[in-house]
Amino acid sequence: MFRYTLSALAVVFICLLVQSIAFADVKVASIFNDHMVLQREKTVPVWGTAAVDEKVTVKFAGQEKSVVADKDSKWMVKLDALKTGGPEVMTITGKNTVTINDVLIGEVWIGSGQSNMAMNVASFSGNDPVLAEAAKKTYPKLRMLVMPNMRWVEASDSKNINNYSALLFAFGYQLQKALGEDVPIGLMASANGGTASGMWVNSQPLIDDPACQESVKKYVASGQYDVLMKRYQDDLAKWEKDVADLKAKADAEPAPVVDPNAPAATTPVKKELKLPNKPGQPQKPGDFGWAGSLYKQKIVPLIPYAIRGILWDQGEAGSGFVGADNYPVMGVLFKSWRNDWKTAAGDDKAGDFPFLYVQKPSGGGCAFDLTNPVTIKGEKLAPLPKDVPGFDGNRELYARLLDYPNVWIVQSSDLGKDTHPVNKSGYGARAVQVALGSTYSKKVETNGPIFKLLKIEDNKIRLEFTHAGQGLTPGQSDKLQGFAIAGEDKKFVWGDAVIDGQTVVVSSDKVAKPTAVRYFGVSFCNLFNKDGLPALIFRTDK
Repeated sequence: MFRYTLSALAVVFICLLVQSIAFADVKVASIFNDHMVLQREKTVPVWGTAAVDEKVTVKFAGQEKSVVADKDSKWMVKLDALKTGGPEVMTITGKNTVTINDVLIGEVWIGSGQSNMAMNVASFSGNDPVLAEAAKKTYPKLRMLVMPNMRWVEASDSKNINNYSALLFAFGYQLQKALGEDVPIGLMASANGGTASGMWVNSQPLIDDPACQESVKKYVASGQYDVLMKRYQDDLAKWEKDVADLKAKADAEPAPVVDPNAPAATTPVKKELKLPNKPGQPQKPGDFGWAGSLYKQKIVPLIPYAIRGILWDQGEAGSGFVGADNYPVMGVLFKSWRNDWKTAAGDDKAGDFPFLYVQKPSGGGCAFDLTNPVTIKGEKLAPLPKDVPGFDGNRELYARLLDYPNVWIVQSSDLGKDTHPVNKSGYGARAVQVALGSTYSKKVETNGPIFKLLKIEDNKIRLEFTHAGQGLTPGQSDKLQGFAIAGEDKKFVWGDAVIDGQTVVVSSDKVAKPTAVRYFGVSFCNLFNKDGLPALIFRTDK
C-alpha cells in the first residue's frame, strides 16, 4: 500500500515537472511557420508564449528584437518595416530555439465572407477556363494559409491550389502579375458559406453603436415586428391544433392485434406518431447576443498579423439580425476589425488597412464588352420593361457602403449572375483593379460612374458623376437607357437620357416639372465610363 502511494506521488511529480518544462518552452503563435509571407513596409508583430519573465529573442532579416514574457506568459516583438524579399530564416530563442524556414516578404491579404469566398478553385475551374489554366501553373512566391490548422502552403502544388479559395487565389495570382513576379503574395482565406455578417463581428460593438440601435428602433416603430409576431402566433396556433388532431386520431386507432402464437420479434407495434415541426419564434429585434461566433473562430487567430488589406465577399445572408440594417452592421464590422488589430498590436497604424468588398446581390447587370474575359459572363442589354419597377433598396445598400472610410466596392453587376457566379477569374481581376487604384496608388479607375448631384434646368434634370473616368458612354448601344424621372407627384416614368460632356441630362414629355431621377443598375441599364465600368444604382429622392 505504501509502495503504491509513493509510486503514484512520483508519477504526479514527474508529470508536473514535464508539464513545467513544456510550458517553459518558447512557443510562437501557430500562424508563424515555414513558407509564410510577412507584410512589407509595415511594422510586423511576432508573438507567442514562454515562461514568465523569460527573455525571448527574435532574429530575422538582419534585425534582432528581445522582450521578456509577461505575467500571463505572453510575449510580442515588433519587427521594423521590412523590404520585399526572401527567402529568409526566422529564429525565436529563449530556453529553446524555434526555427522557421523559407519566409518571404511581400503583400498579405485576408479573404473573408461566405460561400463565394469559401468555395475552392476545383468548384469553378470547369466553367472558368482562365481560372483552370491559371491553376495548372506554379507560383513559387505565392503562399496560402490553410485554416484551421494554420499552415502555410506553396502555390507550386496544383493540389494546394485546387483546394484553395477560388476568388482569393484568382485575386492573388493576378495581383502578383500586376505588381511584379518578384513580389511575394500571402493569402489567408477565412470564410464560411451561408453566413450573416453578424457572425463576423462581436456583439458589444454592435450594442454600443448608435446607428445599429437607431436602425432597430425604426424597425420596431414601423410595426414590421408586430406583423412577424402575429404570423408566428397564427402559425403556432395552427401547429398546436394540428398536433392535437394527430394525437386524437392516433389515440382513436384500434390497438394492433397480437397473435399469441407469433414470435415476439414479429409482434405488431403501433406506428410512431410523426408530428410537424414547431414554428420558431422570431428573433427579438436588436438581439445581438449571438453575434461573433465566426469572428472568434476564424479571424481572432489572425490578429494582429500584419496585412495589407481585406477582400470581403458576403451579403446574400444579410446582417442576420431582425431589425438591424446591414449598412450600420457592416460599418461596425469595418471599424471593430481595425480597432482590434490596433489594440492587439499596440500600434495605431496596425489597423489602417482597406476593405475591398464585392458588390451584392450577385450580377444581374449588362456588361460593357461581352468578349472581354473579365466580363464574358455578363448580361446582354435587356429592353426596358413596360412599367418602371420598384427601387431595389438592397442593391442600393451596397453602393452606400462606400460612405465608410477606406472602403472600396468591387463592382460585380457586369461579371455574371446567380448566387455563385462561375467567373471567379473575372471577379479576381476586378478586385485587383480596385486594389491597384485604391491601395497601390496606380493610375487605374476603381469604379463606374457614381451619382454626385443634380441640377434642375426647366423641364430637365442634369446629373453629375464622380468616377467618369475617360468619359461617360452607353454600353452595348448608342443610346442610354434605364433612367426614370418623376415630378412632385412621385410617379416615375421612363426618361430620355443623353450624355452631355461629363453629365447626363434626363427629361420626359410626360413630366413638365421634374424633381427626381432613379437609375436601377440592372440588365436594362447601360451607363458606363469608357474604362468599361458600370454606373452604380442611385436615386435622387429619399
